[in-house]
Amino acid sequence: MPINILMPALSPTMEKGNLAKWLKKEGDKVKSGDVIAEIETDKATMEVEAIDEGTIAKILVPEGTQDVPVNDVIAVLAGEGEDVKAAGSAKPSASAAPPKAAEAPAAAPAPAPAAPRAAPPPAAPASQPAAPAAQANGHGGRVFSSPLARRLAKEAGIDVGMVTGTGPHGRVVARDVEQAKSGKGLKAPAAAPSSAPSIAPTMSDKQILSLFEPGSYDIVPHDGMRRTIAQRLTASIQNVPHFYLTIDCDIGKLLAAREEINAAAPKDKEKKPLYKISVNDFVIKAMAVALQRIPNCNVSWTESGMVKHHHSDVGVAVAMPGGLITPIIRKAETKTLSTISNEMKDFAARARSRKLKPEEYQGGTTAVSNLGMYGISHFTAVINPPHATILAVGTSEERPVVRGGKIEIAHMMSVTLSCDHRAIDGALGAELIGAFKQLIENPVMMMV
Repeated sequence: MPINILMPALSPTMEKGNLAKWLKKEGDKVKSGDVIAEIETDKATMEVEAIDEGTIAKILVPEGTQDVPVNDVIAVLAGEGEDVKAAGSAKPSASAAPPKAAEAPAAAPAPAPAAPRAAPPPAAPASQPAAPAAQANGHGGRVFSSPLARRLAKEAGIDVGMVTGTGPHGRVVARDVEQAKSGKGLKAPAAAPSSAPSIAPTMSDKQILSLFEPGSYDIVPHDGMRRTIAQRLTASIQNVPHFYLTIDCDIGKLLAAREEINAAAPKDKEKKPLYKISVNDFVIKAMAVALQRIPNCNVSWTESGMVKHHHSDVGVAVAMPGGLITPIIRKAETKTLSTISNEMKDFAARARSRKLKPEEYQGGTTAVSNLGMYGISHFTAVINPPHATILAVGTSEERPVVRGGKIEIAHMMSVTLSCDHRAIDGALGAELIGAFKQLIENPVMMMV
């Protein structure tokens, strides 16, 4: 029987993708693990591997096609011994069982998206037997999971239907259950029905365009990244109660230390320095250490409980064509400034070419957004759930300050901390930004 190759879900929030390139053509033989196509998501371009062996009988979605829905059939594979021509001419049909499909390389489970998930279907009537846990809330009302995953979930007392699957087509596999044991990868509880009206756009597209003279504008369609940014940030502002704390930092000692560190950097064979520390590298390190000193701020809000993180995984906003992305410095509190600097240079280069892997930009415990290089002295940033904080960093500039009754000139930098008030109260947020100020003004303390 022909095997349908479907558009894979490369992240929990992916709904559509662009089929950028086919790396195999009709008539080519493939085996499990062969890279067959490149898919563009809203954030990255990823290679897709085959999970079955056979011959590509028919390519149904040509390369360059945009906005292909997840689980749409993109090609047909003829299995071993099958007639390739017959398989290619057969009309693809959906199956009740989880269909075979291409899959992306395995990635660490990502947190549930910020937008609320749909409510599960109602329970079966009392006269009918209830469906088992592994058979609820998925494709066609089912959750697909491996036998081992179901057994592990049962032993751990976990409803497999609440576990985010990272296998093909969201299939729950053993590693997902292991993650769920520590509270990771669990779906958000279904929201209770509300009688409150949903928030709708104040003006329709037609109403907006009617305000402008025809022919006086061009319309550039939104790409996937811009749509995702709009959806996530709108959801954040509507659902996360923000409050903001601003403080001024004297970074004179930091600038002196940076100059000294960079001057002493070892050289490679071409006599180029192996690293060049930026002010932003100090900011990342200081934020990571500050979260360790104020651990009650290193948290994520969930409806069932507060997630307290062991490490400071700092996302750093990187501008790229059409939007931005936040690659994450994992365990930043444990890393040297030179390591942070080199990781950020690598992330920034690959982010701009959309070559980051999902596990490199999904998750994290906080974020830093720095507009200082554009001369911005002060701004506020929108929290990116599941983070509970984000630090907005302005430019460093010489300003007059009063010390001991005298006016002096100092290198000052303003930073603003946005906090999720559900998880962090005002006094606690003040402790965090105070710890950051102490570290950024005395960078040697980051090493203690």
